[in-house]
Amino acid sequence: MAAMKENTRKVLDYLKENNDSNLTAADVAEALGLEKRQVDGIFTSAFQRKGYGERIPDEVTLEDGSHQKVKYLRLTQMGLDLDPDAQE
Repeated sequence: MAAMKENTRKVLDYLKENNDSNLTAADVAEALGLEKRQVDGIFTSAFQRKGYGERIPDEVTLEDGSHQKVKYLRLTQMGLDLDPDAQE
């Protein structure tokens, strides 16, 4: 595996640590001090396309009673087992 970029590693570590939580890209971005667009891009290219992660669609009820569609970021078992420090 090629060396993982710093922000990619941050996202991976955060998702591993919070695997039981329903986290959106906005949640991860806020926690890590990144932009939501950065997290979306990192997740798509580094995890989802390689089978390490998936987006789980859901709908939440807002305070005003309206509904909003969301997608939670979730690592697959391969993503949870991923060792970014392992050599090829």
